[in-house]
Amino acid sequence: MSNNADVSREKLVSDFKVVLSDAEELLKLTAGQAGDRLSEVRGRLGDRVVAAKDRISDMEAAAVEQARKVANATDDYVHKNPWQSVGIAAGVAFLLGLLSGRR
Repeated sequence: MSNNADVSREKLVSDFKVVLSDAEELLKLTAGQAGDRLSEVRGRLGDRVVAAKDRISDMEAAAVEQARKVANATDDYVHKNPWQSVGIAAGVAFLLGLLSGRR
């Protein structure tokens, strides 16, 4: 995945957590309000907040697991091909040096 996709995903999760926090606060603030319709809406909103939190937790766990797999694969590659890894790192450092020198 590209770095932009990772940043966008993190931003989306962060924004979603804020929305969930606001929804929970709204539920707390309306807890003393009476009315069948309000109680029904509060119940549905509460269920959806719980479900959304579960999904976010699952997404975060999947992202951590994916990052762990990538790190393990990279570690294995570097151990199996140490000189090639050094060459790749030197090439990347050279390109970064060229790019930063132009600014």
